[in-house]
Amino acid sequence: MAIGKKFKRATPRMVPAFTIQALQRDVTVEPPPKAGTYLERPPKLPTQLRRFYLRGDLPVATEFDTYGKNKITWKVDIEKLDYHHYLPMFFDGLCETEHPYKFFAQQGIEDMLQHGGPKILPVIPQLIIPIRSALNTRNQETVCCTLKVIQRLVMSTDMVGEALVPYYRQILPIFNIFKNKNVNLGDRIEYTQMNNENVGDLIQETLEILERYGGEDAFINIKYMVPTYESCMFR
Repeated sequence: MAIGKKFKRATPRMVPAFTIQALQRDVTVEPPPKAGTYLERPPKLPTQLRRFYLRGDLPVATEFDTYGKNKITWKVDIEKLDYHHYLPMFFDGLCETEHPYKFFAQQGIEDMLQHGGPKILPVIPQLIIPIRSALNTRNQETVCCTLKVIQRLVMSTDMVGEALVPYYRQILPIFNIFKNKNVNLGDRIEYTQMNNENVGDLIQETLEILERYGGEDAFINIKYMVPTYESCMFR
């Protein structure tokens, strides 16, 4: 054996970055950890909607129509409901992924927005935290459902779009993260587009609705939070 011959490690040793070990020979610096931007974040359960349902205090019940589909029936007149109490509760249920809570949340919101009229606008500040919580789950199905609800909310009655402008800082960061998350499958079929469940397309569609209904300050506030967004007003 030759004196002074150097032997090289078969597998370089992994060492942490920015340490004195990283300056040694035959070592490999550990790569940075993933940021986890797209990882799902489980919501805090139980939601307010689930608690009220389990206690029997939710004024809805499940009914089957002649076609075998589920629908909800209201135990009280929707127009007489206290929207400050029940609408935020149903919005809180947007985080739910289990049946029947998810079903009650979606159908309850749809019915209340359809019959709410002027009762909806004063409740907007109470809806921001549930909307943000649902978007922050980063669950694609939940995010897509919430985007559709935002669209329905904006178009439900006058001035709602303008009332949402001050809250863009709370709800648009997730839009910026997922805006370009479209699947490129080449010549294959992307079925989420057919089912209107492509998160990137839904975000673009929602941003355009927010701009159209948000008044003169909507675009500049959207642009501040989502820099890659381009106005739809001059197309």
